[in-house]
Amino acid sequence: MSLSDQYPSNTDVQAEPIQLSRRRLLLGSAGAMASVSLLGFSPLTRAEEPKTLPDYVKWKNANEVIVHSANTIETERGAIGSGVVTPSDKLYVRNNLPAPNEQIVADRDAWKVSIKGVNNPKTLTIADLKDMGIETVTTVLQCSGNGRAFFEHGPGGTQWGTGAAGCIVWTGVRLRDVVEKLGGVKAGMNYITSTGGESLPAGLDPKTIQVERSVPTRALDQALLAWEMNDDPMPLAHGGPLRMVMPGYYGVNNVKYVEQVAFTEDQSEAKIQTSGYRIRPIGDKGAPGQPSMWEMPVKSWVTAPLSNTNKGRNMIHGVAFGGINAVAKVDVSIDGGKTWKQARFLGPDMGRYAWRPFVLATDLSPGEYRIVSRATDSEGNTQPPNRTENERGYGNASWKDHGVSVTVG
Repeated sequence: MSLSDQYPSNTDVQAEPIQLSRRRLLLGSAGAMASVSLLGFSPLTRAEEPKTLPDYVKWKNANEVIVHSANTIETERGAIGSGVVTPSDKLYVRNNLPAPNEQIVADRDAWKVSIKGVNNPKTLTIADLKDMGIETVTTVLQCSGNGRAFFEHGPGGTQWGTGAAGCIVWTGVRLRDVVEKLGGVKAGMNYITSTGGESLPAGLDPKTIQVERSVPTRALDQALLAWEMNDDPMPLAHGGPLRMVMPGYYGVNNVKYVEQVAFTEDQSEAKIQTSGYRIRPIGDKGAPGQPSMWEMPVKSWVTAPLSNTNKGRNMIHGVAFGGINAVAKVDVSIDGGKTWKQARFLGPDMGRYAWRPFVLATDLSPGEYRIVSRATDSEGNTQPPNRTENERGYGNASWKDHGVSVTVG
């Protein structure tokens, strides 16, 4: 495999080879047409589609995911179910670079991470971290491009529907606890900058391809250095042996294979930070002054029914989360948003950063319905009807886009 195959070049340093306009999405190949059901149109039978999982994720449930590429695998919209936690074998995969060799998880406790920008900088092993404390937090993990398939201008990148998201239980040590044991953060530091440990090809400027993300130091209170996911050792595909977890922040900030955490005065100079993952007008290039994909907003979507159902009593299921805040309520409409009824949450509340499955029981007569959901967070922010148009198709929380068209017979 050539370097260009392994490390495709584009303006956002993203290994996202699928670039489809809305028309191509609807009329193109079988793989593209499979995404049509995610848009609320007539679905195809996914059993007819060949599915080949890359070796590093052979343990995934092939019947519950959509394989876009070796580095981009989406959870089927109907695979979420009504539980809070997304099973690891159904969780989406989004890698900016190919996953490292499995040798890095052979001796997990020996993995090293350097902590810089503190008064007593030090390199620590996972074994050291385990002696500093332990915490478990449940969070929504969501790719910045989740919902990209709904944008009309056909932004480049993987055409995610709703399946580049999941709700995960992480276990590790709070970054704040580590920092306190190292004498605290140095004065004047404004960002937490995490660096991934993927192997980089020779001959390229590391800053053009390295996964290194900076977030404001306000994230310190919730940040976690995690070595377990859903009560198992962190899988290689999801950042094992050690991953930075930034609850309430988009997935790209949850850096995998983290080998350095630095408190810095300025944001990283890596391309993935300076021009990648920026909200910018259609046609514009990425630049440091544009909004970065940091905190997530409130969002929800329906997970069942998705295309057809029987007349009479129906249970409309979905998931809702508040992003950086807790989700407070979710309303459901069966007429495209003309009228609303409040749904009820299912299962336990697993914290501010977790999603809440919801259900609305309703009677449906034969006919066509447009089912949508609209969530509100604890601060009163309500999911918007429309998306924010932008070049890369980031941050789509539109309740209109995430609706489904259902035929009742």
